[in-house]
Amino acid sequence: MTDRRTQLAENLAQVEERIASACIAAGRKREEVTLIVVTKTYPASDVRILHELGVRHVAENRDQDAAPKAAACADLSLTWHFVGQLQTNKVRSVASYADVVQSVDRAKLVTALSAAAVRDGRELGCLIQVALDAESGERGARGGVAPDGIDELAAAVEAAPGLRLDGLMTVAPLAGPYAGRQRAAFDRLMEFSSRLRGNHPAANMVSAGMSADLEEAIAAGATHVRVGTAVLGVRPRLR
Repeated sequence: MTDRRTQLAENLAQVEERIASACIAAGRKREEVTLIVVTKTYPASDVRILHELGVRHVAENRDQDAAPKAAACADLSLTWHFVGQLQTNKVRSVASYADVVQSVDRAKLVTALSAAAVRDGRELGCLIQVALDAESGERGARGGVAPDGIDELAAAVEAAPGLRLDGLMTVAPLAGPYAGRQRAAFDRLMEFSSRLRGNHPAANMVSAGMSADLEEAIAAGATHVRVGTAVLGVRPRLR
């Protein structure tokens, strides 16, 4: 049986080839796109192997899994991204290890993250999660703020001590006008990003695209892609 390191190296090479090819097709430089490997449900031992293979950005979506994993890998030079829907009662824990929270979608969360970051003496990068399936004033089915709430939330992050506004994130929606239209969804996110950078020039990170649609995200202009299954394999079913 192929050992885990060989398996991960082969998968990583295939993903790298896809990213490089997508960059060529889009007329972009490979270094314009950062790969974030989503390690949710997989052990710290996999994170350590990925680090050996050159991965420097990893993501988690559940604090109860992420916190011990981050602690077990604290000696590694990694940037930890939190990408899941975040409840305020988990903020203090998440703020202790995450470098970037990609799922900021409401003012109450901004306030809690700011307090936790200040308490820990840390600066947290924040992405506004945009829900392309949400009506005005609502949150998306998979989290995220409605598009007309981006500016207000961005201003709140920018003004909050301990937080840094890095840009926008989205998950291709399963319902609404962009369901099944990943490229259109990512193009729309880029429009919002361009507008955001008008007021916040440093907020130039655009996190979009996963294992199934990273090419569409890169074609649209994403700066970061979040890939789990294509690197780590089909996930074990959560109990």
